[in-house]
Amino acid sequence: MGLTGGIGSGKTTVCKLFERLGVPVYYADVEARKLYSENTELKKALQIAFGDTVYEGKEINKSKLRGLLLDSAESAEKLNAIVHPYVFEHYENWCRLKAQHPYTIKEAAILFESGSYKRVHKVVGVVAPLETRIMRVMNRDGLSRSDVQARINRQWPEEKWLSQCDFVINNAEAASLEPQVDAIHKALINTAETKPNCVFKA
Repeated sequence: MGLTGGIGSGKTTVCKLFERLGVPVYYADVEARKLYSENTELKKALQIAFGDTVYEGKEINKSKLRGLLLDSAESAEKLNAIVHPYVFEHYENWCRLKAQHPYTIKEAAILFESGSYKRVHKVVGVVAPLETRIMRVMNRDGLSRSDVQARINRQWPEEKWLSQCDFVINNAEAASLEPQVDAIHKALINTAETKPNCVFKA
């Protein structure tokens, strides 16, 4: 299963609740950051595309990376086109190691934009009011409102992907997450379509 939502919607909070139920979660952004430093082929490809300064020693240059994602849609698309195939391969290998579970979750902010939705059976979308999302990210990351808005603008608008989700979790301040997560978990456990837990498509 895939899980997505706009920045500040609370995807990680929701995933932690699924993990409490014994569901393995693949955090795509976290694993991508590991691959930046661990995968020599990816490192070489990024240096060819963006110059040696994209790395500081063995580690990715975080400020340079942030700039590539925020400067323009073109640079962000170029970066993602290089990184995503490596993440896809890593995810598929991870899935095979979790084959004994009824289902797994791939958490990704750009699940639809990257084509990752093709590699899962079902998709959960996490939503929250825009102002709530902005304040969450400002408090969490110490960013200005304009910086947060710039990040939001780089993602697909909610109305573009929400209709493609099989389940929706409302993570507004007053919403209770546990019953929503429990209901989805029960639906997936009781549905034969959850096996195998990953779908690999070209």
